[in-house]
Amino acid sequence: MSLIDDLRDVVKDESIKEPDQVRVRMRDLIAEMLTDSTNVDPIPDDEPVVLLVVGVNGAGKTTSIAKIVDVAKTEGKNIMLAAADTFRAGAIEQIKIWGDRLDVPVIAQSAGSDPGAVAFDALNAARARNVDLLIIDTAGRLHTTHNLMEELRKVRGIVEKNGSGFTERIMLVIDGTTGQNGMIQAKSFTEAVNCNGVFLTKLDGTAKGGVALAIAGELGLPIWFIGTGEKSSDMSAFDSDAFASALLPEPNS
Repeated sequence: MSLIDDLRDVVKDESIKEPDQVRVRMRDLIAEMLTDSTNVDPIPDDEPVVLLVVGVNGAGKTTSIAKIVDVAKTEGKNIMLAAADTFRAGAIEQIKIWGDRLDVPVIAQSAGSDPGAVAFDALNAARARNVDLLIIDTAGRLHTTHNLMEELRKVRGIVEKNGSGFTERIMLVIDGTTGQNGMIQAKSFTEAVNCNGVFLTKLDGTAKGGVALAIAGELGLPIWFIGTGEKSSDMSAFDSDAFASALLPEPNS
């Protein structure tokens, strides 16, 4: 509705009469809405980075991590992973499998262990090994006796207190086909741990990812990356102009 209101103002101010011109202006408004104005580099090149990855289970966190590792390796970065999702059965093993595939070390403890302890160990190990990029996977759902957001706040607190020498980034992974319920969950993550940016996944199907507009409008977060397939190489940096054109293509395209 905000976009429609803005479009009405533009059409009135510029006395636009042709539908094609209205589409062009709408694309411009969408691109402007999705343009990152934070000037925060997701993964700076000139400093060690600890990337805390959050999001609900099933959004594609682990695959997104693998994709970032794949790109970072091609850039010659020294990378380490930390399996801090200690609550979900198989989560630790999943990260280890990707670590083996991509030839990247993984810091892990046994299932059910303290995720904060995993993060603490990983930071110390990354510092000792001169790691350029430490990626910490986190839980997306906990047992009913635990509070997910409280656990994530603890992990973030440990990263803040013990991350000397590292630039901290918190990335929220969101399923590109998600509905309003997904947005409510995403809002909870953002409020709990102050996310810096978004990895938008599963944009390889028929869904056009209109949730990106909700992310920008409701969460005020920049979209950093998009995932377009299952392979570790299937990702790209987010381009607001290209996305707006895909969302609202020319009638004959």
